[in-house]
Amino acid sequence: MRKVELSMSEDQKYEIVKKLVETKGNIKRAALKLGVTKRHVYRLIKGYIKEGKSYFVHGNKGRKPSNFVSEEVRECVLNLYEEKYYDANFTHFKELLESEEGIKLSVTTIKNILNENLIISPKANRKTCKAYKKIIRMKSQEKEISKKEKNKLIEKFHAVDHPHPRRPRCKYFGEMIQMDASHHLWFGDKKTHLHAAIDDSTGQIIGAYFDGQETLKGYYNVFEQIMTTHGVPYMFFTDRRTIFEYKSKKNPKVEDDTFTQFGYACHQLGVEIKTSSIPQAKGRVERLFDTLQSRLIVELRLAGVTDLESANEFLTSYIQKYNEQFALEINHTTSVFEEQVTKEQINLTLAVIANRKIDTGHSIKLDNKYYQPTDEYGKPVHFYQGTEALVIKAFDQNIYTTINDTVYLLEEIPSHARKSKNFDFELTETKPKVKKKYIPPMSHPWKGPSYQRYLDNQKHRKGA
Repeated sequence: MRKVELSMSEDQKYEIVKKLVETKGNIKRAALKLGVTKRHVYRLIKGYIKEGKSYFVHGNKGRKPSNFVSEEVRECVLNLYEEKYYDANFTHFKELLESEEGIKLSVTTIKNILNENLIISPKANRKTCKAYKKIIRMKSQEKEISKKEKNKLIEKFHAVDHPHPRRPRCKYFGEMIQMDASHHLWFGDKKTHLHAAIDDSTGQIIGAYFDGQETLKGYYNVFEQIMTTHGVPYMFFTDRRTIFEYKSKKNPKVEDDTFTQFGYACHQLGVEIKTSSIPQAKGRVERLFDTLQSRLIVELRLAGVTDLESANEFLTSYIQKYNEQFALEINHTTSVFEEQVTKEQINLTLAVIANRKIDTGHSIKLDNKYYQPTDEYGKPVHFYQGTEALVIKAFDQNIYTTINDTVYLLEEIPSHARKSKNFDFELTETKPKVKKKYIPPMSHPWKGPSYQRYLDNQKHRKGA
Protein backbone atom coordinates (compact mmCIF):
# COMPACT_ATOMS: atom_id res chain seq x y z
CA MET A 1 0.00 0.00 0.00
CA ARG A 2 1.35 3.44 -1.02
CA LYS A 3 2.35 5.70 1.88
CA VAL A 4 0.23 8.82 2.11
CA GLU A 5 2.09 12.02 2.97
CA LEU A 6 0.10 14.96 4.29
CA SER A 7 1.00 18.57 4.87
CA MET A 8 0.82 20.00 8.42
CA SER A 9 -2.69 21.43 7.97
CA GLU A 10 -3.93 18.30 6.20
CA ASP A 11 -2.50 16.06 8.94
CA GLN A 12 -4.16 18.19 11.65
CA LYS A 13 -7.52 17.87 9.91
CA TYR A 14 -7.02 14.10 9.52
CA GLU A 15 -6.19 13.58 13.23
CA ILE A 16 -9.25 15.56 14.42
CA VAL A 17 -11.66 13.66 12.14
CA LYS A 18 -10.04 10.29 12.99
CA LYS A 19 -10.42 10.93 16.75
CA LEU A 20 -14.00 12.16 16.18
CA VAL A 21 -14.95 8.91 14.41
CA GLU A 22 -13.16 6.61 16.85
CA THR A 23 -14.52 8.26 20.01
CA LYS A 24 -17.84 9.40 18.57
CA GLY A 25 -17.01 12.90 19.80
CA ASN A 26 -18.86 16.20 19.63
CA ILE A 27 -19.48 17.35 16.00
CA LYS A 28 -19.95 21.00 17.00
CA ARG A 29 -16.64 21.13 18.90
CA ALA A 30 -14.80 19.52 15.95
CA ALA A 31 -16.30 22.12 13.58
CA LEU A 32 -15.00 24.92 15.83
CA LYS A 33 -11.50 23.41 15.89
CA LEU A 34 -11.41 23.02 12.11
CA GLY A 35 -13.06 26.39 11.44
CA VAL A 36 -15.74 24.84 9.19
CA THR A 37 -19.47 24.17 9.37
CA LYS A 38 -21.06 21.06 10.91
CA ARG A 39 -22.24 20.06 7.44
CA HIS A 40 -18.66 20.03 6.21
CA VAL A 41 -17.56 17.91 9.21
CA TYR A 42 -20.13 15.26 8.18
CA ARG A 43 -18.64 15.41 4.67
CA LEU A 44 -15.12 14.83 6.10
CA ILE A 45 -16.32 11.89 8.21
CA LYS A 46 -17.94 10.30 5.16
CA GLY A 47 -14.75 10.76 3.12
CA TYR A 48 -12.59 9.33 5.93
CA ILE A 49 -14.76 6.21 6.27
CA LYS A 50 -14.72 5.67 2.50
CA GLU A 51 -11.10 6.51 1.52
CA GLY A 52 -9.19 6.77 4.77
CA LYS A 53 -6.13 8.98 5.10
CA SER A 54 -5.77 9.57 1.32
CA TYR A 55 -9.06 11.54 1.34
CA PHE A 56 -7.30 14.47 3.07
CA VAL A 57 -4.67 14.92 0.32
CA HIS A 58 -5.44 18.06 -1.70
CA GLY A 59 -6.62 17.28 -5.24
CA ASN A 60 -4.03 19.65 -6.86
CA LYS A 61 -1.09 18.15 -4.97
CA GLY A 62 1.70 17.30 -7.42
CA ARG A 63 0.02 19.07 -10.32
CA LYS A 64 1.74 21.95 -12.13
CA PRO A 65 -0.28 25.20 -12.08
CA SER A 66 -1.70 26.56 -15.32
CA ASN A 67 0.69 29.54 -15.19
CA PHE A 68 3.76 27.34 -14.66
CA VAL A 69 6.86 28.56 -16.54
CA SER A 70 8.87 25.72 -18.06
CA GLU A 71 12.56 25.29 -17.36
CA GLU A 72 13.34 26.06 -21.02
CA VAL A 73 11.62 29.45 -20.82
CA ARG A 74 13.25 30.25 -17.45
CA GLU A 75 16.67 29.41 -18.88
CA CYS A 76 15.93 31.53 -21.96
CA VAL A 77 14.87 34.55 -19.85
CA LEU A 78 18.00 34.27 -17.70
CA ASN A 79 20.32 34.01 -20.72
CA LEU A 80 18.63 36.94 -22.50
CA TYR A 81 19.06 39.18 -19.46
CA GLU A 82 22.69 38.20 -18.86
CA GLU A 83 23.81 38.40 -22.50
CA LYS A 84 21.57 40.95 -24.22
CA TYR A 85 19.37 43.03 -21.89
CA TYR A 86 21.71 43.39 -18.89
CA ASP A 87 21.34 46.60 -16.85
CA ALA A 88 17.66 46.95 -17.85
CA ASN A 89 15.27 47.33 -14.93
CA PHE A 90 12.75 44.49 -14.64
CA THR A 91 9.75 46.49 -15.92
CA HIS A 92 11.73 47.58 -18.98
CA PHE A 93 13.02 44.01 -19.43
CA LYS A 94 9.43 42.72 -19.39
CA GLU A 95 8.51 45.22 -22.15
CA LEU A 96 11.55 44.23 -24.23
CA LEU A 97 10.81 40.49 -23.86
CA GLU A 98 7.28 41.06 -25.13
CA SER A 99 8.14 43.42 -28.02
CA GLU A 100 11.48 41.92 -29.16
CA GLU A 101 11.35 38.23 -28.17
CA GLY A 102 7.61 37.47 -28.11
CA ILE A 103 7.77 36.19 -24.49
CA LYS A 104 4.87 37.34 -22.32
CA LEU A 105 5.57 37.09 -18.60
CA SER A 106 4.58 39.20 -15.61
CA VAL A 107 7.13 41.42 -13.86
CA THR A 108 6.75 39.27 -10.70
CA THR A 109 7.60 36.07 -12.61
CA ILE A 110 10.63 37.69 -14.21
CA LYS A 111 11.72 39.04 -10.83
CA ASN A 112 11.45 35.55 -9.25
CA ILE A 113 13.45 33.93 -12.08
CA LEU A 114 16.27 36.47 -11.82
CA ASN A 115 16.25 36.73 -8.03
CA GLU A 116 16.74 32.96 -7.76
CA ASN A 117 20.00 33.50 -9.66
CA LEU A 118 21.03 36.40 -7.39
CA ILE A 119 20.22 39.05 -10.02
CA ILE A 120 18.32 42.04 -8.70
CA SER A 121 16.97 45.08 -10.51
CA PRO A 122 19.26 48.12 -11.00
CA LYS A 123 16.35 50.08 -9.48
CA ALA A 124 16.25 47.94 -6.32
CA ASN A 125 15.84 49.89 -3.09
CA ARG A 126 18.20 49.91 -0.12
CA LYS A 127 16.28 47.22 1.80
CA THR A 128 16.42 44.73 -1.10
CA CYS A 129 20.13 45.37 -1.69
CA LYS A 130 20.89 44.83 1.98
CA ALA A 131 18.93 41.53 2.07
CA TYR A 132 20.68 40.13 -1.00
CA LYS A 133 24.12 41.18 0.23
CA LYS A 134 23.41 39.11 3.35
CA ILE A 135 22.37 36.08 1.26
CA ILE A 136 25.52 36.36 -0.86
CA ARG A 137 27.79 36.54 2.20
CA MET A 138 26.09 33.44 3.66
CA LYS A 139 26.60 31.54 0.40
CA SER A 140 30.23 32.63 0.37
CA GLN A 141 30.74 31.38 3.96
CA GLU A 142 29.16 28.05 3.02
CA LYS A 143 31.48 28.02 -0.05
CA GLU A 144 28.58 27.81 -2.50
CA ILE A 145 30.15 30.73 -4.40
CA SER A 146 33.78 31.89 -4.56
CA LYS A 147 35.10 35.07 -2.95
CA LYS A 148 35.65 36.58 -6.40
CA GLU A 149 32.03 35.90 -7.40
CA LYS A 150 30.83 37.33 -4.07
CA ASN A 151 32.68 40.64 -4.60
CA LYS A 152 31.46 40.87 -8.18
CA LEU A 153 27.83 40.39 -7.13
CA ILE A 154 27.99 42.85 -4.22
CA GLU A 155 29.43 45.57 -6.49
CA LYS A 156 26.22 45.47 -8.54
CA PHE A 157 24.03 46.31 -5.58
CA HIS A 158 23.86 50.07 -5.38
CA ALA A 159 21.42 51.26 -2.75
CA VAL A 160 19.01 53.89 -4.00
CA ASP A 161 17.98 56.59 -1.57
CA HIS A 162 17.14 59.89 -3.29
CA PRO A 163 14.48 61.72 -1.31
CA HIS A 164 12.72 64.47 -3.25
CA PRO A 165 10.56 67.12 -1.55
CA ARG A 166 7.04 67.06 -2.93
CA ARG A 167 5.88 70.01 -4.99
CA PRO A 168 2.79 70.33 -7.18
CA ARG A 169 3.27 70.41 -10.93
CA CYS A 170 3.00 73.76 -12.67
CA LYS A 171 -0.50 74.47 -13.93
CA TYR A 172 0.33 75.43 -17.53
CA PHE A 173 2.23 73.69 -20.32
CA GLY A 174 5.38 75.77 -20.93
CA GLU A 175 5.22 77.63 -17.61
CA MET A 176 8.44 76.01 -16.36
CA ILE A 177 10.98 74.02 -18.36
CA GLN A 178 13.52 72.13 -16.24
CA MET A 179 16.80 71.78 -18.12
CA ASP A 180 20.07 70.03 -17.27
CA ALA A 181 22.79 67.74 -18.65
CA SER A 182 23.84 64.27 -17.48
CA HIS A 183 27.45 63.02 -17.80
CA HIS A 184 27.25 59.25 -18.25
CA LEU A 185 28.46 56.26 -20.25
CA TRP A 186 25.44 56.42 -22.56
CA PHE A 187 26.97 54.46 -25.46
CA GLY A 188 30.37 53.15 -26.49
CA ASP A 189 33.34 53.32 -24.13
CA LYS A 190 33.49 57.10 -23.69
CA LYS A 191 31.29 59.21 -21.43
CA THR A 192 29.12 61.86 -23.11
CA HIS A 193 26.68 64.54 -21.97
CA LEU A 194 22.96 64.29 -22.62
CA HIS A 195 21.33 67.75 -22.54
CA ALA A 196 17.59 67.51 -21.91
CA ALA A 197 14.58 69.72 -21.18
CA ILE A 198 11.34 68.50 -19.58
CA ASP A 199 8.07 70.36 -19.08
CA ASP A 200 7.15 70.53 -15.39
CA SER A 201 3.38 70.46 -16.02
CA THR A 202 3.14 67.38 -18.26
CA GLY A 203 6.47 65.57 -17.85
CA GLN A 204 6.97 65.74 -21.63
CA ILE A 205 10.56 65.68 -22.91
CA ILE A 206 10.56 68.67 -25.26
CA GLY A 207 14.23 68.69 -26.23
CA ALA A 208 17.32 66.47 -25.98
CA TYR A 209 20.81 66.55 -27.48
CA PHE A 210 24.05 64.55 -27.05
CA ASP A 211 27.42 66.30 -27.00
CA GLY A 212 30.93 65.48 -25.82
CA GLN A 213 30.77 68.08 -23.03
CA GLU A 214 28.13 70.18 -21.29
CA THR A 215 28.27 73.09 -23.75
CA LEU A 216 26.44 76.16 -24.97
CA LYS A 217 26.00 74.32 -28.28
CA GLY A 218 24.16 71.49 -26.51
CA TYR A 219 21.72 73.84 -24.75
CA TYR A 220 21.25 75.92 -27.93
CA ASN A 221 20.23 72.75 -29.80
CA VAL A 222 17.73 71.87 -27.05
CA PHE A 223 16.38 75.45 -27.13
CA GLU A 224 16.05 75.24 -30.93
CA GLN A 225 14.03 72.01 -30.67
CA ILE A 226 11.69 73.64 -28.11
CA MET A 227 11.08 76.72 -30.25
CA THR A 228 10.64 74.73 -33.46
CA THR A 229 8.14 72.26 -31.95
CA HIS A 230 6.26 74.32 -29.36
CA GLY A 231 7.36 77.95 -29.25
CA VAL A 232 8.96 80.22 -26.65
CA PRO A 233 8.51 79.04 -23.01
CA TYR A 234 7.92 81.29 -20.00
CA MET A 235 10.82 80.10 -17.80
CA PHE A 236 13.89 77.84 -17.68
CA PHE A 237 14.75 76.22 -14.33
CA THR A 238 18.38 75.02 -14.31
CA ASP A 239 21.34 74.37 -12.06
CA ARG A 240 24.02 76.96 -11.35
CA ARG A 241 26.40 76.17 -14.19
CA THR A 242 28.37 78.99 -15.78
CA ILE A 243 26.14 78.63 -18.84
CA PHE A 244 23.20 79.89 -16.75
CA GLU A 245 24.79 81.78 -13.83
CA TYR A 246 28.26 83.28 -13.75
CA LYS A 247 30.37 83.57 -10.60
CA SER A 248 33.80 84.59 -11.92
CA LYS A 249 34.53 88.31 -11.70
CA LYS A 250 36.74 88.50 -14.78
CA ASN A 251 36.29 87.06 -18.26
CA PRO A 252 38.26 88.81 -20.99
CA LYS A 253 36.58 87.09 -23.94
CA VAL A 254 32.88 87.82 -24.39
CA GLU A 255 32.34 84.88 -26.79
CA ASP A 256 33.61 82.44 -24.11
CA ASP A 257 31.19 83.86 -21.55
CA THR A 258 28.47 81.26 -22.11
CA PHE A 259 26.28 82.75 -19.39
CA THR A 260 26.11 86.05 -21.28
CA GLN A 261 25.49 84.31 -24.63
CA PHE A 262 22.63 82.10 -23.41
CA GLY A 263 21.28 84.84 -21.17
CA TYR A 264 21.23 87.36 -24.06
CA ALA A 265 19.32 84.89 -26.27
CA CYS A 266 16.72 84.43 -23.48
CA HIS A 267 16.66 88.20 -22.91
CA GLN A 268 15.73 88.82 -26.55
CA LEU A 269 12.90 86.26 -26.39
CA GLY A 270 11.63 87.33 -22.95
CA VAL A 271 12.42 83.98 -21.27
CA GLU A 272 13.14 84.06 -17.52
CA ILE A 273 16.01 81.97 -16.12
CA LYS A 274 15.77 80.54 -12.59
CA THR A 275 18.67 78.60 -11.05
CA SER A 276 19.24 76.39 -8.01
CA SER A 277 22.22 74.50 -6.62
CA ILE A 278 19.92 71.92 -4.97
CA PRO A 279 19.21 68.92 -7.25
CA GLN A 280 15.92 68.11 -5.48
CA ALA A 281 14.55 71.55 -6.37
CA LYS A 282 14.43 70.51 -10.02
CA GLY A 283 13.46 66.93 -9.27
CA ARG A 284 11.55 66.42 -12.54
CA VAL A 285 14.67 66.55 -14.73
CA GLU A 286 16.77 64.64 -12.15
CA ARG A 287 14.17 61.85 -12.13
CA LEU A 288 14.16 61.92 -15.94
CA PHE A 289 17.90 61.19 -16.06
CA ASP A 290 17.45 58.42 -13.48
CA THR A 291 14.87 56.78 -15.76
CA LEU A 292 16.92 57.33 -18.94
CA GLN A 293 20.08 55.88 -17.37
CA SER A 294 18.06 52.73 -16.69
CA ARG A 295 16.30 52.52 -20.08
CA LEU A 296 18.00 54.61 -22.77
CA ILE A 297 21.42 52.93 -22.39
CA VAL A 298 19.88 49.53 -23.18
CA GLU A 299 17.90 50.95 -26.12
CA LEU A 300 21.01 52.66 -27.57
CA ARG A 301 23.01 49.44 -27.28
CA LEU A 302 20.28 47.37 -28.97
CA ALA A 303 20.09 49.97 -31.78
CA GLY A 304 23.87 49.68 -32.32
CA VAL A 305 24.54 53.37 -31.60
CA THR A 306 28.26 54.15 -31.28
CA ASP A 307 28.67 57.86 -32.16
CA LEU A 308 27.10 61.24 -31.36
CA GLU A 309 25.47 61.72 -34.75
CA SER A 310 23.55 58.42 -34.69
CA ALA A 311 22.73 58.94 -30.99
CA ASN A 312 21.07 62.30 -31.69
CA GLU A 313 19.21 60.76 -34.62
CA PHE A 314 17.96 57.93 -32.38
CA LEU A 315 16.74 60.43 -29.76
CA THR A 316 14.08 61.76 -32.15
CA SER A 317 12.13 58.49 -32.20
CA TYR A 318 12.89 57.57 -28.59
CA ILE A 319 11.56 60.86 -27.16
CA GLN A 320 8.21 60.24 -28.86
CA LYS A 321 8.12 56.70 -27.46
CA TYR A 322 9.02 57.94 -23.95
CA ASN A 323 6.38 60.68 -23.96
CA GLU A 324 3.65 58.27 -25.08
CA GLN A 325 4.50 55.88 -22.24
CA PHE A 326 5.32 58.18 -19.30
CA ALA A 327 4.20 61.78 -19.90
CA LEU A 328 0.79 63.35 -19.45
CA GLU A 329 -1.14 64.34 -22.54
CA ILE A 330 -0.56 67.91 -23.73
CA ASN A 331 -3.55 70.20 -23.35
CA HIS A 332 -2.90 72.98 -25.86
CA THR A 333 -5.69 75.10 -24.39
CA THR A 334 -3.60 75.51 -21.22
CA SER A 335 -0.31 76.18 -23.05
CA VAL A 336 1.59 79.38 -22.29
CA PHE A 337 4.16 78.86 -25.05
CA GLU A 338 4.32 81.94 -27.24
CA GLU A 339 3.74 81.47 -30.96
CA GLN A 340 6.41 79.50 -32.78
CA VAL A 341 9.16 81.76 -34.09
CA THR A 342 10.48 81.50 -37.66
CA LYS A 343 13.61 79.51 -38.54
CA GLU A 344 15.36 82.75 -39.44
CA GLN A 345 14.58 84.26 -36.03
CA ILE A 346 15.84 81.12 -34.26
CA ASN A 347 19.00 81.13 -36.36
CA LEU A 348 19.77 84.77 -35.56
CA THR A 349 18.83 84.61 -31.86
CA LEU A 350 20.77 81.45 -30.92
CA ALA A 351 24.07 83.04 -31.89
CA VAL A 352 27.49 83.58 -30.35
CA ILE A 353 28.35 87.29 -30.40
CA ALA A 354 31.80 88.88 -30.01
CA ASN A 355 33.33 92.34 -30.24
CA ARG A 356 36.22 92.74 -32.70
CA LYS A 357 38.23 95.43 -34.48
CA ILE A 358 39.39 95.64 -38.09
CA ASP A 359 43.16 94.94 -38.28
CA THR A 360 45.83 96.30 -40.63
CA GLY A 361 44.92 93.72 -43.27
CA HIS A 362 41.29 94.94 -43.46
CA SER A 363 40.22 91.65 -41.86
CA ILE A 364 38.82 90.27 -38.59
CA LYS A 365 40.43 87.51 -36.51
CA LEU A 366 38.11 84.92 -34.93
CA ASP A 367 39.05 81.50 -33.51
CA ASN A 368 42.59 81.82 -34.93
CA LYS A 369 41.25 82.37 -38.45
CA TYR A 370 41.04 85.55 -40.52
CA TYR A 371 37.85 86.72 -42.20
CA GLN A 372 37.14 89.38 -44.82
CA PRO A 373 33.87 91.41 -44.74
CA THR A 374 32.04 91.04 -48.09
CA ASP A 375 28.79 92.28 -49.58
CA GLU A 376 25.95 90.13 -50.94
CA TYR A 377 27.83 89.61 -54.24
CA GLY A 378 30.99 88.42 -52.51
CA LYS A 379 32.97 91.62 -53.13
CA PRO A 380 35.35 92.61 -50.31
CA VAL A 381 34.46 95.66 -48.26
CA HIS A 382 37.34 97.58 -46.68
CA PHE A 383 37.37 99.59 -43.47
CA TYR A 384 39.97 101.60 -41.60
CA GLN A 385 42.14 99.86 -39.01
CA GLY A 386 40.53 99.90 -35.56
CA THR A 387 36.94 100.12 -36.83
CA GLU A 388 34.58 98.53 -34.25
CA ALA A 389 32.77 95.37 -35.46
CA LEU A 390 30.22 93.06 -33.87
CA VAL A 391 30.85 89.47 -35.04
CA ILE A 392 27.90 87.05 -35.01
CA LYS A 393 28.23 83.27 -35.44
CA ALA A 394 24.63 82.23 -36.17
CA PHE A 395 23.09 78.89 -35.13
CA ASP A 396 23.67 77.48 -38.65
CA GLN A 397 27.41 78.38 -38.22
CA ASN A 398 27.33 81.16 -40.84
CA ILE A 399 29.39 84.14 -39.69
CA TYR A 400 28.32 87.77 -40.11
CA THR A 401 29.51 91.12 -38.86
CA THR A 402 27.77 94.39 -38.09
CA ILE A 403 29.78 97.52 -38.91
CA ASN A 404 28.24 101.00 -38.77
CA ASP A 405 24.70 99.56 -38.57
CA THR A 406 25.18 97.43 -41.71
CA VAL A 407 25.40 93.61 -41.85
CA TYR A 408 28.14 91.98 -43.94
CA LEU A 409 29.11 88.40 -44.66
CA LEU A 410 32.44 87.18 -43.35
CA GLU A 411 34.41 84.95 -45.71
CA GLU A 412 37.41 83.04 -44.42
CA ILE A 413 40.74 84.06 -45.93
CA PRO A 414 42.50 80.78 -46.87
CA SER A 415 46.15 80.25 -45.95
CA HIS A 416 46.84 79.40 -49.61
CA ALA A 417 45.16 80.69 -52.78
CA ARG A 418 42.48 78.35 -54.10
CA LYS A 419 43.53 78.96 -57.72
CA SER A 420 46.74 79.99 -59.46
CA LYS A 421 46.55 82.70 -62.14
CA ASN A 422 49.72 81.36 -63.74
CA PHE A 423 49.13 77.61 -63.81
CA ASP A 424 45.38 76.91 -63.47
CA PHE A 425 43.77 77.52 -66.88
CA GLU A 426 40.26 76.76 -68.13
CA LEU A 427 39.61 75.60 -71.70
CA THR A 428 36.82 78.11 -72.20
CA GLU A 429 37.17 81.48 -70.61
CA THR A 430 33.63 81.99 -69.40
CA LYS A 431 32.93 84.22 -66.46
CA PRO A 432 30.87 82.36 -63.87
CA LYS A 433 27.60 83.98 -62.90
CA VAL A 434 27.88 85.72 -59.57
CA LYS A 435 25.21 84.35 -57.24
CA LYS A 436 23.70 86.83 -54.87
CA LYS A 437 24.21 85.69 -51.28
CA TYR A 438 21.62 86.18 -48.58
CA ILE A 439 22.49 88.68 -45.88
CA PRO A 440 19.94 88.93 -43.06
CA PRO A 441 18.44 92.34 -42.38
CA MET A 442 19.68 94.40 -39.45
CA SER A 443 17.86 93.08 -36.39
CA HIS A 444 17.74 94.22 -32.78
CA PRO A 445 20.00 91.49 -31.28
CA TRP A 446 22.74 92.51 -33.72
CA LYS A 447 22.84 96.19 -32.93
CA GLY A 448 26.12 96.97 -31.19
CA PRO A 449 24.76 99.54 -28.69
CA SER A 450 21.93 97.19 -27.56
CA TYR A 451 24.35 94.34 -26.95
CA GLN A 452 26.81 96.63 -25.17
CA ARG A 453 24.08 97.91 -22.83
CA TYR A 454 23.22 94.29 -21.96
CA LEU A 455 26.91 93.54 -21.20
CA ASP A 456 27.22 96.64 -19.03
CA ASN A 457 24.25 95.51 -16.91
CA GLN A 458 25.81 92.11 -16.12
CA LYS A 459 27.19 92.09 -12.56
CA HIS A 460 29.97 89.62 -13.32
CA ARG A 461 31.29 91.79 -16.16
CA LYS A 462 31.40 95.07 -14.29
CA GLY A 463 34.98 96.08 -13.80
CA ALA A 464 36.27 93.24 -16.04
